[in-house]
Amino acid sequence: MSGLDGPVTGIAVLPVPGMAELRPGDDLAAEILRCAPELADGDVLVVTSKAVSKVEGRLIATSADPAEREQARQQAISDETVRVIARRGPLRIVETRHGLVMAAAGVDASNVADGEIALLPVDPDGSARRLRAEIAERTGRQVAVVVSDSMGRPWRHGIADVAIGVAGLAAVQDRRGERDRYGNLLEMTEVAVADELAAAADLVKGKLAGIPVAVVRGLDTGGYADDGRGAAAPPCRPRWS
Repeated sequence: MSGLDGPVTGIAVLPVPGMAELRPGDDLAAEILRCAPELADGDVLVVTSKAVSKVEGRLIATSADPAEREQARQQAISDETVRVIARRGPLRIVETRHGLVMAAAGVDASNVADGEIALLPVDPDGSARRLRAEIAERTGRQVAVVVSDSMGRPWRHGIADVAIGVAGLAAVQDRRGERDRYGNLLEMTEVAVADELAAAADLVKGKLAGIPVAVVRGLDTGGYADDGRGAAAPPCRPRWS
């Protein structure tokens, strides 16, 4: 692709359709490789956390009765919560054991079988590292992996996918100390690269299409070298707190 001022690079976001319903103990890497286009070095696999939770057995059996199921969901939220941030009726915004601040501690009753609810993976960064290693072992390809989940945005309607687990690239690119094209010094700019990849991938995965994985191709991952921190870096606290 070329632009008015010369060559322009771009990325492609490719859905991975046709994957089977995942259950505890299933081989996630094998199922991805069965359905994904041939992977290339530098590709980024974006995998919804629900797929990871299913194969890792992070499912709780519940009654089919709606009231009993909701009671079990509320108990699971309490069990996954370390701090309640806000509450309105039964809705709770909480901090999870992972350090994530989100509604309902990520406990979800969508895209799972009747009589089940799903919890977030115990260690999303570890899940991303294992999946990346399994892909490398079976294909020889060095891909990055982002485990994504949906979150609301403060003071705005709507949800967007963000990264809760990362391997093979830095979740945040620190541009502080650099200068923009006008010579201005960047003092606060830290780009949430993994979150941007998660959101882009959700455009082809969606919430209702039954597509839990996407491949992002064309990103120069060498420019986002893995710093080993994953997505579980300490949360940013306001400077004035």
